[in-house]
Amino acid sequence: MTTFEVLFVCTGNLHRSPVAERLLAAELPEPDFTVRSAGTGARPGPLDPTTSAIIDELGGDVRGFSARPLDVAHIERADLVLGLERCHREAAVRLCPLALRRCFTLREFNRLTDGTQADAPLEAVRLAASRRGLLVPPPDESDGIDDPVGAPPGVHKARALEVRDAVLRLAGILKPATAPLHS
Repeated sequence: MTTFEVLFVCTGNLHRSPVAERLLAAELPEPDFTVRSAGTGARPGPLDPTTSAIIDELGGDVRGFSARPLDVAHIERADLVLGLERCHREAAVRLCPLALRRCFTLREFNRLTDGTQADAPLEAVRLAASRRGLLVPPPDESDGIDDPVGAPPGVHKARALEVRDAVLRLAGILKPATAPLHS
């Protein structure tokens, strides 16, 4: 299997997408998977301290993280682009229209591949793309995970737990059926 790259996208690349990146990387380690994140309005900089503590508590590794703005090269390189809200998926498609068939929200991808475990991650992406438009989409708010920016730590933790639950489902979908997930 060649390296499969997942790119998570949120707004500032300080909360939701770093949580998704670091928790999925803990579940699907290199060399088979590369997991990155970026933000539609991000400026390079360190991880938010509250988010850093939450990632650490949930079993992710925060070392070496720096927020980065989303650019075309990130999208072109990724095999799967997952926005934390529909606006993030749409921003990725606007930057790289040819990536449409591999851009989803995190929850949308999970919904479109529900109940499956592909033999290969690219097969899961093709399946999700083929099901898009066949299933009635839920209201916008249930397809995204709200940004906790400016909220108290308890809200940050609640959003991180939402991300973690979605990431664990994603890991089960992307991990080839023959290889067990970490416990």
